[in-house]
Amino acid sequence: MFNSLASILLVLTSSVLFVAFFRALRLPPMLAYFVVGVLFGPYAFALLPDTESGRHLAEFGIVFLMFSIGLEFSLPKLYAMRKTLFGLGGAQVIITMVGIMSACWLAGLSLTVSFIVASALTMSSTAIVSKILMERVDLNSRHGRLSIGILLFQDLAVIPILVLIPALSSQSADLVNILGWAFLKTVILLFILFKFGKTVISYWFGLVAGQRSRELFVMNVLMVTLLLAFATNLAGLSYALGAFIAGMLISETRYRYQVESDIASFRDILMGLFFISVGMLLDFNYLIHNIVLVSALFVAFVLFKAVLIAVLVRFFGFEWGVGLRTGVILAQAGEFGFVILTLGLGRGLIGGAELQLVLSACLLSMITAPFIIQYNGRIARRLAKSYIMNSNQKDEELQDVGKTLHAHVILCGYGRSGQYLGRFLKEENIPFIALDIDPTRVHEATVAGEHVMYGDAGRSAVLEAAGAAHAKALIVSYSDMRSSMKVLNVTQENYPALPVIVRTSDETHMEAFRDAGATEVVPEVLEGSLMLASHALVILGVPLNRVVKRIRLFREERYQMFKGYFRGLSDESTEFGNTKQLTLHPVEIGRNAYANRKFLRHINLAEFGVEIQHLRRPNMRTDILPRPDIVLMEGDVVVLLGTQEGLIAAEMYLTSGKTR
Repeated sequence: MFNSLASILLVLTSSVLFVAFFRALRLPPMLAYFVVGVLFGPYAFALLPDTESGRHLAEFGIVFLMFSIGLEFSLPKLYAMRKTLFGLGGAQVIITMVGIMSACWLAGLSLTVSFIVASALTMSSTAIVSKILMERVDLNSRHGRLSIGILLFQDLAVIPILVLIPALSSQSADLVNILGWAFLKTVILLFILFKFGKTVISYWFGLVAGQRSRELFVMNVLMVTLLLAFATNLAGLSYALGAFIAGMLISETRYRYQVESDIASFRDILMGLFFISVGMLLDFNYLIHNIVLVSALFVAFVLFKAVLIAVLVRFFGFEWGVGLRTGVILAQAGEFGFVILTLGLGRGLIGGAELQLVLSACLLSMITAPFIIQYNGRIARRLAKSYIMNSNQKDEELQDVGKTLHAHVILCGYGRSGQYLGRFLKEENIPFIALDIDPTRVHEATVAGEHVMYGDAGRSAVLEAAGAAHAKALIVSYSDMRSSMKVLNVTQENYPALPVIVRTSDETHMEAFRDAGATEVVPEVLEGSLMLASHALVILGVPLNRVVKRIRLFREERYQMFKGYFRGLSDESTEFGNTKQLTLHPVEIGRNAYANRKFLRHINLAEFGVEIQHLRRPNMRTDILPRPDIVLMEGDVVVLLGTQEGLIAAEMYLTSGKTR
């Protein structure tokens, strides 16, 4: 791509300017790189030479894109999301590919070209979707969680596609044997790497990290990644598959986050070069002269994906509104589509008009995606009247609970800080209701007997249903400023006399929160939670000396009771994937459970690093402290404390008696 200093300067200067411009428009930076490639590529101003060495350099972007995706995967994470990931995500990928392949075959394309086109159009953009969901504070909503689950499976589905593309490029007529050998080699390679790779990688990275040289550590990451990519390429598989495996192996070690931090800039630059090279493939003249055909394909595959995902989400038990929102969010093409098209082009499987048509439609869908996704809620409410009715029904259920409370506290957010505070309020017999939009956390806490309801505290209807008119205080425990400010504005507009206490990460936004009407602003996590509790108890009329005593007892004697928290999807992004973090998890003992009718002294969870925090028994209001002489019965809820991996193993043991 670059054979002179002038070309390098042109790419760097134009990339800086276009990326800054696209960021100002709140558009993904990858689109800026596409524009640079289109403008200066061979089909426009032809200022960038399209050389073989340049393409090889740009292809390293694919390697590090797959490496980054591999870092995001862990077996406990996949297990926790298994229903959405393998059920809904698997159905979406398979049905979409079969549908698009059938349409391409009917249009006269060969099966190989149809496979490449279907694989490219099936994928959605992880970068665009995750960024917009985070900005709109929708990451932990039902449609947000379903979108992330489907995207994760799409990332996994790239792996067999990467195996198939080199096999399909073979000139041999015996395609079945070629595919069989490809998958056999993949299985053998994966078995060897995952059986012995983690131990070897952990030991080797420990030796390198012991030298305390960042330069050496980064070079080691590059060496391991490219070594595994080269190994898979020698085996006749894709080098991107090797990079993905390298990422997965490193994700299981304690060096994962250091690796992710050290290669971030290097990876982003190489990915930028890759997207510039993709832009250079686009013939802008073809797009202009065939705009009707490109637009028809764009509309057809976007509508097909949106409708299909909506139907599948409905089939998996969610209402139409959630399905429509998920479908609109995932209707566009994604960055992996360009990876697949580039690999297909490199193997001679696709080219000419077919490549230009699909490339143009993919690019058009990604450009329009940010503008369409922001209206997903409005589209769902317009097309699914039942969505509004279900939302109103949830408000009515919340209202039924809110009517029973008086002089109570409303907790906005039931993450760690909210849970610590809720236990303080419970100790003082102060009634409270917690609102959270993370369905996993709401379910887990409700099963364990916590007083939590699903609802967005930033909506005036939800606050009204929670009894804000006769509440004594409202406490916002969000870590995100936008979410907290949204609740503050709604509260000040409707309930200006209601005292509001806000949690914030640091002192940066304290004045802004006070100006917005916060009574008190308390910075951060554990000690922040103690201060939050002390302010709340004083406002609620508890004597100051009693508050001080409570805080002291918390530190000296009662820490065990407050240890751990119920995990939700939002904790994935705030903990940097710390699998050693202690969390709470309730397990209900069923009739056929292994632990049913067994004494606690016969239930050994120590081997999993898990302990029983407390028990809840049907029709009993108070928690039961675990004692060896207690017999577990059907319907009991055992609240466990441990790491995520340990909790999965302990639940399996309690329900089936199996240790692995």
